[in-house]
Amino acid sequence: MATRLARPAPGMFKFGRAVCAGLSHVWRLQAYGTEHVPLDGPLIVAANHLSYLDPPMLGVALPRQISYMAKKELFDIPVLGALIAGVGSYPVDRHGSAKAAIKRSLDVLHGGGAIGIFPEGTRNTDGTREPQQGVALLASLSGAPVLPAALSGTDRAGRLHQIKVAFGEPLRLPTDRKATREELSNFTLEVMGAIRALKMRLEDGNS
Repeated sequence: MATRLARPAPGMFKFGRAVCAGLSHVWRLQAYGTEHVPLDGPLIVAANHLSYLDPPMLGVALPRQISYMAKKELFDIPVLGALIAGVGSYPVDRHGSAKAAIKRSLDVLHGGGAIGIFPEGTRNTDGTREPQQGVALLASLSGAPVLPAALSGTDRAGRLHQIKVAFGEPLRLPTDRKATREELSNFTLEVMGAIRALKMRLEDGNS
C-alpha cells in the first residue's frame, strides 16, 4: 500500500518556523529578492548547499511554506522526527528507488505546494560538485517554475558570520510538451548559473 504524504500541521509549522526565525536573529539574517517569490501555486526552490543550516534559514527567508526531502533515518529520532514531519518534510530513502522520491515531490507540487531542493545533492562549499538533473526533471513533470536561490554565511555560522539569502526571477521549461534530455541538461545549467550569479552578488555586497 502506498504511503500517503502527510500534510504539515499548521500549528507545528508555525512553531517550527518561529523557532528558526528566532535563531536567525543570531546571524542577522537578511533576505533579498523576495518580490520574485510566487506566493501561491507549485514552486521548486533550487539553492546552493553549504551547511545543515541552509534549509531552516531558507525557510525563514521564503515568504511561504516550503517542504524538503529528508533522509528517512531522521524520522526515527524522537522529537526531531515529529518536528520535521510537522513542518512539512517528507522521508526519502537515499538508497532506494529514485521514483519514490520523485513521486513524493510531485505529490507536494500537484497540491500547489513549494519544495526546496539542493541540486548539488549534498553540501558543497567549494562549488565543484556536479549538479544533478532532479530539479529540471521535476519542473518538466510538474510544470512548476523554478526559483533560484543563493545562501551565504551558513558555512561560517559558528563564527556568527551574517547569513544572507537571495532569490532570483523564476525560470521555466516549456510546458506544452515533454522536455528532451538536452533541454533538461541545459535547464540544469541555466538554474545553476542563476544560483552562482546570485551568490556572487551576495559575496560582493551588490544584492
